[in-house]
Amino acid sequence: MKTTIGVTGATGHVGANLVRMLIEQGFQVRALLRNPSETHPKIPLEIVIGDLLDVDSLKHFCQGIEVVIHTAAVISIGDQPAESVYNTNVTGTKNLIEACRHEGVRRLIHFSSVDALITDCNDEIVDEETPLDVNSGQIYKRTKALGEQIALAAASDDFEVIVLAPSAIIGPYDFKTSLIGKMITRMYLGQLPVLVPGGYFWVDVRDVCQAAINAIHLGASGEKYLVIGQWASLVEIAGLVQIHTSKKVFVGMVPFWLAYLGVPFIKAWTALSKTQPLYTHDSLYILQKGCRNLSSAKATRVFGFNPRPLEETVTETIHWFKQNNYLV
Repeated sequence: MKTTIGVTGATGHVGANLVRMLIEQGFQVRALLRNPSETHPKIPLEIVIGDLLDVDSLKHFCQGIEVVIHTAAVISIGDQPAESVYNTNVTGTKNLIEACRHEGVRRLIHFSSVDALITDCNDEIVDEETPLDVNSGQIYKRTKALGEQIALAAASDDFEVIVLAPSAIIGPYDFKTSLIGKMITRMYLGQLPVLVPGGYFWVDVRDVCQAAINAIHLGASGEKYLVIGQWASLVEIAGLVQIHTSKKVFVGMVPFWLAYLGVPFIKAWTALSKTQPLYTHDSLYILQKGCRNLSSAKATRVFGFNPRPLEETVTETIHWFKQNNYLV
């Protein structure tokens, strides 16, 4: 009999890739959805309609399965209501753990983020021992840190918890167009002409999902594993995008101080144009202050994590967006 894996956040970027990869590798998948979604046409899923704030629906979702992979989260760069972010990332995680334990789930694989760490550093290595930023003024950092803290504290002899903490995720099957997907598509279309000097660690969604699949059987309960890719500046990302279009991807850079001054005007413009801002105070801070010395050595050792080259990821991401008519 095939093993059934429960997946929350199955219509998100990670979830959409994860359910496909699980099925390809011989697992059955039970997906928690708030509503039936067009994200998974022709994919043989067992669907449970429910919500992270509805414990009864979570108990129904968890019935009879041994492993749950929790990818559901609200990702915010200061552009989402704080209450919504907290309810999903913290309260929702508490509720899911309660349901898992009530129904006898053996292992929970919880998706956190490197953003949950205190990463305003100089030359030190940032890894699994780096403290969580539970008092951050940024709602996403704080809630992901609190959610991870709750998950790890729940680990016991009869309930295993593994935490994966990815960096910024890029890749195909980005149906809802994630924040990073929006950045790539806007660069390609010449709609993000001004960049800032900073950068971040970028990782292919498929490499992150494979680490999660490996964590079904590998990894020690109560442990966290950073799954990061390659550090690159926004200019370097734009250069990789430029290869695939004749349009000028960007025209110049502005210093951070000027970008911060422009945030209120960007917010006003995106409200008028009904688009999502990519430059917010939080996103600028992450690009400016993020540490360049993150290490995923532990995940490499335990899961065989081996992220593919960033150029390959950007190429295949753009190809997927083209195939699915996002770049017209």
